[in-house]
Amino acid sequence: MKLEFHQLDRRYEHLRVRRPEQHRRLLASLAAAGQQTPVVAVAVGSKPDRYLLIDGYKRVTALEQLGRDTVEAVIWPMSEGEALVLERSMRFSERETALEQGWLLAELDQRFGYNLQDLARRFDRSVSWVSRRLALVELLPLQVQQQVRSGEISAHVAMKYLAPVARANIEDCKRMADGFAQHRFTSRQAGQLYTAWRDAAPAVRQRILEQPQLFLKAQQQVELQPPPLAEELLRDLTMVLQITNRASRRLARAAPRMDSHQFDAAQRKIECAMKDLDDLAQRMRKEQEQHHVEQSTTDSDSGTPHSKSSQTRDCASSKAIPLDGAQSPALPIAGCPAFGALGKSGALPPTDSGTAHSVQGQSGPSP
Repeated sequence: MKLEFHQLDRRYEHLRVRRPEQHRRLLASLAAAGQQTPVVAVAVGSKPDRYLLIDGYKRVTALEQLGRDTVEAVIWPMSEGEALVLERSMRFSERETALEQGWLLAELDQRFGYNLQDLARRFDRSVSWVSRRLALVELLPLQVQQQVRSGEISAHVAMKYLAPVARANIEDCKRMADGFAQHRFTSRQAGQLYTAWRDAAPAVRQRILEQPQLFLKAQQQVELQPPPLAEELLRDLTMVLQITNRASRRLARAAPRMDSHQFDAAQRKIECAMKDLDDLAQRMRKEQEQHHVEQSTTDSDSGTPHSKSSQTRDCASSKAIPLDGAQSPALPIAGCPAFGALGKSGALPPTDSGTAHSVQGQSGPSP
C-alpha cells in the first residue's frame, strides 16, 4: 500500500548509521528506476492511519530528497517489538556493525523490558554476545555515538580506537572523536593517532589531541626518510646470498638438461660474479682498516697540546700503519663464509660448488 510521509513514525531512525556513499548510490537508483522494494511498517494501535516504520529509513529519506510524496509499504500484522526482532533477523543486506546491533538491543531492553536471556534467545546468540554489545553502547559517550550515526566517524573506527580510549579517559575519547570528525581521517590515520596516544606520556597525549594533523605530518616525514646507507648495503648483500642459494637449488634440476655450451656459459658467469665479489671484499677490507685507523687517531687525541717530540712520535706511528699490509678477516655476511674465501683463481671451494650466481657489477664475457 502507499503511505504518505506524514503517516510514518520514525522513532527508530537513530538505530541506523548514515553512510554518505551508499546514500548517493540509493538516490541515483531511485531517480533512475523508482522504488523497487517496499518499506516495512506496523500499525500504531491507538492512532488510525498512523504507522511505525520498521525498515526502510534510508529509502524514505532519499524519496523525500527526490521530491516524492508517498512510499510503497508493507504492513506487518504484529507488535512493535516482534517486528523489530523479525526485521533484524531477516536482514540480508550489508552486515551490521556491533554498534548498530548494540543500539537495537539497548532499545529492546529499555522500551520492552527484554532481559539478556530473552534477547539472546530471540536473536539466536549467546548471553555473552548480547552483553558485549550492550557494554559497547554504555561505554562510548553519547556525543561519539551521534557522530557515528551522522556518518562523521565510521563505526569501525569508533569500536576499534575510540572505545579503548573511552575505557581509559572519557574526555580524551571525546577530543579524539572531535579530531576524527573534523579532519575526516582515514582508518589508518586514526590507528596511528590512537597508537601514539596509547604509548605516550600524559603531556604528549595532550599535544597529540590538540594538534592531530601536525602529529600525522611529522609521522609522514619520518616514514619518508630513506633508510641508512649501511642498511641498504646489507640488504643488497642479503639479496646476493638469496640469489646464489636459489641458483644452487636450481642447478640440481637444470644440470641434467644442460649441454656443454650452457655449462661453459654458466661457468663464465660464475667466474665473473666471483671476481666482482672478490673486488668488493677487498674494498670492504680497506674501508674497514681505514675506519679503524681514523677511529684510533680520534680516540688518542684528547684535544690538549702535545710537545714537539710527542707530535713527532705520533706522526711516525701513523705512517707505520700500512693500508695494504696484513689484512683483517673479511666481513662475514648472514653467517656465511667471508667473500675472500672465494679466492681469485675463479675456482669454487669444494663445499660451495654451484652456489655463486651472477650479480650486478663488472661485466664479464658474454656467453
